[in-house]
Amino acid sequence: MQNTLYNHIPQQAIAQINQLLEHDNLVVLVKKERKTRHGDYRPLPNGKHQITINENLNHYKFLITLIHEIAHFEAYKAFGRYIKPHGLEWKHTFQRLMLPFINPDVFPMDLLPLLARHFKNPKASSDTDSKLALALKEFDEPNDKTYIFEVPFGETFIFRNDKRFKKGNKRTKRYECTEIKTGKVYLFSPNAEVALIAD
Repeated sequence: MQNTLYNHIPQQAIAQINQLLEHDNLVVLVKKERKTRHGDYRPLPNGKHQITINENLNHYKFLITLIHEIAHFEAYKAFGRYIKPHGLEWKHTFQRLMLPFINPDVFPMDLLPLLARHFKNPKASSDTDSKLALALKEFDEPNDKTYIFEVPFGETFIFRNDKRFKKGNKRTKRYECTEIKTGKVYLFSPNAEVALIAD
């Protein structure tokens, strides 16, 4: 395991992570922040496998993301390339790999019940679990970002490339938000991070 990984995960998880990464053909890279994903996994044409994780994640989110991607690798090895990316094979693999880490030596006590609940049926992203996402955010470096679900109805906010939006109604899972400049309506995940515009 590359030394840089040690700086991104809880100290108590290092030995177990080392065991999970004991594969000659698996490479893990720490990358600069990507807006659309926390990490990814892909088999390479040369027969090796690559995992990348964003460097800006806090220790706990980094660990969850790393195990999420290792689960993709393990599921690919066990079940082949034609399984659904976040189907039952991946879910069961993710649950099995994550279980040994859900303990007070690795995670703070406040996170344990939220993690236990989430991993009864893990989703494609922990960000879709608003309670867990909010609890994990407490361990981020301070920033001016707010989750969409925290933004009051009708308030204006900035998203990514300085585009301005007004928050609207919630559909089943996502929020309708109107871009101020064009009037176009976009659907936002509840846990999209945005910057509120001060009056």
